Amino acid sequence: MLIGLLILGSCATPESYLKEIQVTNDNAKNHDLDNNDNFSPDGRWLVYDTRTSLGGIGGSPSVERVNIETKAIEVLFEIPDNTEFGPGAGAASYHPIENKVIFIHGLPICTEKNPYQQWRRSGVIVNDNQPNVAINMDARDVTFPFTPGALRGGTHRHEWSRDGKWVGYTYNDAIMKKLEDSTGIKWNLRTVAVSNQQHTVIVDKDEAGENVAGTWYSAVVVRVVPDPKPGSDEISNAATDSWIGTNGYPKPDGSMQIARAFIGKVNDKDGKTVDELFVVDIPDSINVPGEYGPLEGTETSFPMPPKGTFQRRLTYTADSQFPGCGGVVRSSFDGKQISYLARDAKGVQQIFLISPLGGEPVQVTEHNSDVQSGARWSPENQSIAYIWDNSIVLCEISDQPFEKRAKRLTAKTTDTPSNLVWSNDGRTMAFNRTVSVDGKSDQKKQIFVINLATNK
Repeated sequence: MLIGLLILGSCATPESYLKEIQVTNDNAKNHDLDNNDNFSPDGRWLVYDTRTSLGGIGGSPSVERVNIETKAIEVLFEIPDNTEFGPGAGAASYHPIENKVIFIHGLPICTEKNPYQQWRRSGVIVNDNQPNVAINMDARDVTFPFTPGALRGGTHRHEWSRDGKWVGYTYNDAIMKKLEDSTGIKWNLRTVAVSNQQHTVIVDKDEAGENVAGTWYSAVVVRVVPDPKPGSDEISNAATDSWIGTNGYPKPDGSMQIARAFIGKVNDKDGKTVDELFVVDIPDSINVPGEYGPLEGTETSFPMPPKGTFQRRLTYTADSQFPGCGGVVRSSFDGKQISYLARDAKGVQQIFLISPLGGEPVQVTEHNSDVQSGARWSPENQSIAYIWDNSIVLCEISDQPFEKRAKRLTAKTTDTPSNLVWSNDGRTMAFNRTVSVDGKSDQKKQIFVINLATNK
């Protein structure tokens, strides 16, 4: 295959590096890919936000897309009166099959005293041929009694499943943030939730305008607690999550299980926080309450996972010399392997793989300095791409020696590339670089691409 041809040869030379093509040039704003799935289904467009250095996503007035061939830019969604306090629109991802985009939208009413926050946002969908026609994805209900299928806070970094039937994301709960403010106990805990279109959700409007109607049914799928028991699998935070496989992972009986992988914070036997890799199995239907409580939560408890949800730990690094896992975890398209970052026996951060069923992790990279990003998988499951030594590196998944499997695709630069993303057909990679504006200290994020179909 194309990817395999590029792997051959371990000695990179300036002539062998792929040409970096800058596709955005507007020095007045950032063009942030946010480490999402930014390519359109046909691979011709990249979606991004225009977040500001001061306001972040809350300060982003628009979601746009750029054509990687013509460099033409189209605005998909714009907030004309946006300020550094919000509402903001950002962290956009393309649907893998259909021409639509999902992104974060802060609540419509944002002020300096009540700005865009982790717990004050939701997901919005826009068809790319109908700009500014927003479809609210997840419903939000912060007035008691709460509504099953609606959440009560803010959703973040929305990711379509590869079959397009689900959306997964991290979540912060406004009701629990309010409880934290009144008790002093850490209750603003990030967790993981999902949405699908199997059921409808109706939410009553509230006087403050905090409730949001949604077209998808949502449920929290990971349990978090403020103080995990030392040495247990309880967690206080769940994040950097992603879908496993195109439609789940293969179970021993051959059936496929819908699931999300994530990094959860446990306490080791001495009470020290350690990041470990987890998987949560998700039932086909998420509207049936589980054993831990109501789907919609109460005024003093989180929304609880639906029946059939099962979270389990895959890594046990807490007692190792270099504990902890990290990175945005991602899986192969066939769902058989999950990639994540951890330190090797020398203390160097490398990429490891593990089966969703558990077992011994396998170290994939063998660099002499830290890998700088999580892995992005090629569509044919045989290669991963990542950032190392301020370069983009391609590594084959095989039994060959590492020096034969890994190759720099781009030259080492002073500025580190970031937000690497791979097109659906495997032919193109895109990434961000910060570029000086007119040679001055002010820098803006621009989008670059490399074409894997040529080695020029």
